[in-house]
This record gives sequence, structure tokens and C-alpha cells, in this order.
Amino acid sequence: MPDDDDALLAQTGIDPLPPASEGLFRSDGWLRRINAEPALLFGGGAALLLEVAHPLVAAGVAEHSNFRSDPFGRLQRTLDAMRAISYGDRAGALAAARSLHRSHARVHGALAEDAGPYPAGTPYHGRELDLVRWVWATLVDSALRVSECFVAPLNAEVRDAYYAEQCGIARLLGVPVELLPANHAGFCAWFDRYVEESLFVTPLAREIASAVLSPPAGLADAASVRLITAALLPPRLREAYGLRYEAPQRARYEALVASVRGLRASAADGRRAADLR
Repeated sequence: MPDDDDALLAQTGIDPLPPASEGLFRSDGWLRRINAEPALLFGGGAALLLEVAHPLVAAGVAEHSNFRSDPFGRLQRTLDAMRAISYGDRAGALAAARSLHRSHARVHGALAEDAGPYPAGTPYHGRELDLVRWVWATLVDSALRVSECFVAPLNAEVRDAYYAEQCGIARLLGVPVELLPANHAGFCAWFDRYVEESLFVTPLAREIASAVLSPPAGLADAASVRLITAALLPPRLREAYGLRYEAPQRARYEALVASVRGLRASAADGRRAADLR
């Protein structure tokens, strides 16, 4: 990662940059607007299970985190860093990116046993570009899926604008532009291929998933976490994790989506009424 701020900023490909006090992204851009939605937290379980469906990521999480006692801690730290990069001033955003690089550099090891296409002994490293890209991609995918379900549909122009700004984050994390699909449609095609060709749910991934889907009392409602996660996962991975999403689960999910949308609409009406007083 470049030590010089100017070189690091050039690496992101963000042009033009907003004023330094505003950080890396425009306050009226789609990245900030979509990521500001509290509903995006609903996608945390799906993002984590997508991540660890990659055997090398699962091994890194198991060997370099305390997921059993703190299943959402790693996700929270990642989201905190992403928030600093997305919303912090220029210095804070760059500092958060460098902190992520340092933490990823400490994550390395090798698979203890065969895992789908990955033989035992396959090495992994937290700064391996393919793994950094995959973890970033799970956050992009989950954010857009949750936004479209619980907030409002997005047209192709908005999805492309959001994706383009997200690519700035990927490049800040070290992923070169040639490894990033050119637009959101290309990203979706790549993502679907990756799910089919590169992911394999291991017993270790299922153990991590069990911790994520059974959060400690008071942290989250386990039934809702399980339901939303099942709805957002690709069918192949949903089945591999043993999650049911049949007619009863689908009906409960649709009712939950309708309830959240109704609450958001009521809150928006309340704000408009307050503005008229």
C-alpha cells in the first residue's frame, strides 16, 4: 500500500475528489445515500456467510478471530472501517484503509484439509487480492440486495453509480482496476460465476454460520437473523448451510419486508409533518 497519500488517492481512481473535509465521496453520491440506511444491517448475516463460503476466508476467520464468543465482532469492525472510509474526512478515511491493510497482513496460514477445489496445504493470506475482492464483493452484493428489498427498488443508473463509487473502495484496499468488472451488470455476472465455481461450504464454515445465526440473547433476534439470511443467500449456498426457505419462510420474509417498508413510510410522513409546523 502506498505510503504517500497522493499515491494512495491516485490508486482509488476517484476523480474528481470532493474537498478533503468531505472525505473521499460526495455527500450527495449514491454510496453515502445507500450505505446510510440502517436497514443495511439486515444483510450482515448473509455477508458473513458469503465470505466464509470461501474455504480460505473461513480458515482465516476461524484461526484469527474469536467468532465463537463474538460472532458479529469481525463484521462490526469491518463495517466501522467501511464507515470511516465512506463518511470520514480524507485523513480519517485513509487511516482506516491503512488500518485494514495492517490487520489483513497478520492473517495467514494454510488449509488443514481438502476443501472442494482447494487441496490441504493451500496457503491463504489476508492481503491476497482474490480474497480481498471477494470480501468486498459480499458487502456490495448484500448492501444492494437489502436496499432493494427493504428500502426501494433501484434503477440501473443508480446501481451503476453506487458500484462505481464502491470500486474506489476496492482499489483503496489494493484491488487493481483490471480485477474489477466495468459496471454493475458485469459485477453481477462475475459474482454469480464466483459463487458457482469458487465457493465450497466446509464444516468449518458451517460452524461459523452456526455462531452467526445463533447470536447471544439481547444482541439480535436469532429467528429474524436466520430468516433474512436465508432469503438473501444464493440458493446453492442456502442449501449448503442447511437453511430452509420454503413457502412458510418466504411468507414471513415478505411480511417482514412489508412491515419495515411501512415503518419507514410512517417515519418519513412524520418528518414531513414536523417540517410543516
